[in-house]
Amino acid sequence: MAIHKFAVGDNVTFSPNRYEDKSARGVYTIVRLLPADATPQYRIKAATDGRERVVVEDQLAGQRA
Repeated sequence: MAIHKFAVGDNVTFSPNRYEDKSARGVYTIVRLLPADATPQYRIKAATDGRERVVVEDQLAGQRA
């Protein structure tokens, strides 16, 4: 089982893949860690409009302090 790189409450930058809506790119907060066999998944919430989505870890980057 894969280990999650991010924790609940972390702010991350979401970068959608080429088949997803590019307007979804931006800052999100991790709200839940989801189980994964190969690639960790997360439920994230947008800082701007509060929308939530499920993404894989490869689409996220940590925020610099």
